[in-house]
Amino acid sequence: MFEFSSIDRYHSWLKEEGSCVQAVQHYLDRIGSNKHLNAFIEVYTSEALATARDLDDKRSSGKTMGKLHGVVIGIKDVICYKDHRISASSKILPEFISVYSATAVQRLLDEEAIIIGNLNCDEFAMGSTNENSAYGPVLNAIDETRIPGGSSGGSAVAVQAGLCMVSLGSDTGGSVRQPADLCGIIGLKPTYGRVSRYGLIAYASSFDSIGIFGTRIADVGLTLEVIAGHDEFDSTVSSEPVPQYSLPAPSKKYRIAYLDTAVNHPSLDPEIRTAVNSSLELLRQNGHLVEPVAFDLIDHIVPAYYVLTTAEASSNLSRFDGIKYGYRVPGNPEDLTDLYKRSRSEGFGLEVKRRIMLGTFVLSSGYYDAYFTRAQKVRKLLYNQIQLIFKEYDFIVIPTTPSTAFRLGEKMEDPIAMYLADIYTVTANLAGIPAISIPLFRHSNGLPFGLQVMANQFCELSLLTVSQDLLNSQQIQ
Repeated sequence: MFEFSSIDRYHSWLKEEGSCVQAVQHYLDRIGSNKHLNAFIEVYTSEALATARDLDDKRSSGKTMGKLHGVVIGIKDVICYKDHRISASSKILPEFISVYSATAVQRLLDEEAIIIGNLNCDEFAMGSTNENSAYGPVLNAIDETRIPGGSSGGSAVAVQAGLCMVSLGSDTGGSVRQPADLCGIIGLKPTYGRVSRYGLIAYASSFDSIGIFGTRIADVGLTLEVIAGHDEFDSTVSSEPVPQYSLPAPSKKYRIAYLDTAVNHPSLDPEIRTAVNSSLELLRQNGHLVEPVAFDLIDHIVPAYYVLTTAEASSNLSRFDGIKYGYRVPGNPEDLTDLYKRSRSEGFGLEVKRRIMLGTFVLSSGYYDAYFTRAQKVRKLLYNQIQLIFKEYDFIVIPTTPSTAFRLGEKMEDPIAMYLADIYTVTANLAGIPAISIPLFRHSNGLPFGLQVMANQFCELSLLTVSQDLLNSQQIQ
């Protein structure tokens, strides 16, 4: 009977006795028995099996295996895959077929991964609960009355429920780390520009990053190793060399900072605060330098984030107008303005319309300086403060979320409360630094939560190493 534990062991199994077909069929069966979780929008059943057979034949002929040979992966429904439907979980893109593959997807395929399907998400990646999808909400497999987090909720639940080995999501303000935290798995957001955004439907272009979900640090590292690096199709991607993320650096004694205003923020659940403090104490006992640092911008980062991202969203989503592709209002509109207005009003969901309107407002001539310019100044101040911290420390440790997964529908009528749930994750996006959520704890309510670790730009290798150390230390306790 097939059972997945890690990519390395999976590859050993394939070399000895197993087959990619067996693995794919296992996941197809699991997806079928867990349809009610609503993690997948579309499953590529026949294609995945055909690819698996081809890979088995190739391996049998003695050819070298790719780094992700036979690894079964799901991709969020904002990442393009040539000749496959992509909708950003929105009614405004019905039956749209991508004409090219995202660079990240192509690199997975080049290393012989098997893409098993596309995954549900909040519409245009706007949301923290995966309740803003045109396909309905995704359910948390641990407690189906709870949210899985968002916007990459489908990607998180697919890994959490064992429906694929790893998955790709996107992280604009925490959309990989927050659902990873609420689902009890690993979620990595790389440095901005570490992974090409070519083929990622844009929400906020200066914030968006393709991220990775998994259950093992080594698997996440290997996937990053494959998809990272220079890309001629993305002018914002870095040409920094790509290390062997699958082989973490040797452990050492680190200098670790924690943001005292974050750990002691009134919004933080008391049990989460206690657990974070216990982890910090464990790090001290293991010989690491752990110190609090001043950070006076904690209550300004969420407003700055939403001013800037909604402004970028209002610009990015202006292309969806019912003219060249996507939803067009039926009948005979009165004129071009009527066509635009009705197509966008009927095609976009409530949350997307809210953010487009907010973005249009903050970019308007009377309010540009009062909102957008000031938010840019906050972003610059934040970046400078973070860089000052990294001159003295290797990592910053804070909670990932202020609470465990709340109930479906609990905050849908209060968008401000929903936005404030991003208080701990948006810092990494504003500063363009890598961050990871690692599953360490279980709340008294039975739900998982983790710890968030941030590193300086392009320090993913050391970030993965310290994350593995933290997981090992917690397992020993």
